[in-house]
Amino acid sequence: MPDTTLAIGLMSGTSLDGIDAALLRTDGRGVAEAGAFLTVPYRRAFRDRLRAVLGGQGDVAGVERELTELHAAAVDSLLGMAGVEREEVGLVGFHGHTILHAPEQRRTWQIGDGALLATLTGIPVVNDFRSADVAAGGQGAPLVPLYHQALATDLDRPLAVLNIGGVANVTWLGAGELDVAAFDTGPGNALVDDWVLRHTGDPFDDGGRIAAKGTVDEGILAALLAHPYFTAPFPKSLDRDAWSADAVAGLSLEDGAATLTAFTAASIAAAAEHLPSRPARWLVTGGGRRNDTLMWMLARRLRAPVSPVDAVGWNGDSLEAEAFAYLAVRSRLGLPLSVPGTTGVPQPMTGGRYWAA
Repeated sequence: MPDTTLAIGLMSGTSLDGIDAALLRTDGRGVAEAGAFLTVPYRRAFRDRLRAVLGGQGDVAGVERELTELHAAAVDSLLGMAGVEREEVGLVGFHGHTILHAPEQRRTWQIGDGALLATLTGIPVVNDFRSADVAAGGQGAPLVPLYHQALATDLDRPLAVLNIGGVANVTWLGAGELDVAAFDTGPGNALVDDWVLRHTGDPFDDGGRIAAKGTVDEGILAALLAHPYFTAPFPKSLDRDAWSADAVAGLSLEDGAATLTAFTAASIAAAAEHLPSRPARWLVTGGGRRNDTLMWMLARRLRAPVSPVDAVGWNGDSLEAEAFAYLAVRSRLGLPLSVPGTTGVPQPMTGGRYWAA
């Protein structure tokens, strides 16, 4: 593959769990090689500070600087682990952390100081991937589908790639290059994470073990699924806090976890009804693929093969970080980061802001 760039992708997801960092060699069209990756968990104190600025309130500037410094440290750790000199890296794709997403108001806000990160790492940075799409009338999300498409060239179609982070989103891939559709399906792990944190102090339901002991409250589930978002056509996208775990406030820990997990699975099944055609297979990435209870519920509701993306040789831990390395290179080449089928933007749209080291 000629004229490739070794890039680093950095992702801080809506689950608030930490930073994913990955190396990727790409020409911005295909993928030459996925390299080393690591995850740096957030300390609980920082996670609480980050949670406190969601919505754009509180000490946003202070948290943004701390977030950027943590990302710079993650870059240093990744380079050291991989044995790569920073001079070998052409670009860093820095997603930052979404604290507000309201595309209907043409607003989206990912904190993370691109100029500071370029200074701290000594590597040029691309950040602010979503703003151009939202300003043009797109949803600004999801942005990973074009990377899914680049990876899936040899897989049978139609194919669905389901990312379950704090919010869940799906990429549908058909046979043609522009035969792609994507949208946020609804809640991912966020509601269950918040519920479990509130009751146990643990950040998530490890393996879905708590939910597995509970009983789904079908009445509450039906009320949650009555939200108009689930019948709205795509393109559409969500903020992490579009729903609250308060919906199950009267339930036990286990029943609340079971009901919220079922809400995630059922909302994904509802999303399947909007896809251009039924996928022959669902590949699941993100932290949700490790929740055995959720994966069981998905297979039951989707009535199609459901497996982690790792089954086809992709790394489900680093996939989103790799995507932002890929998108950073595309940004520098002026190539689209989104298309009408993925965000609803009127025409293929590039984006991102470049910061020299």
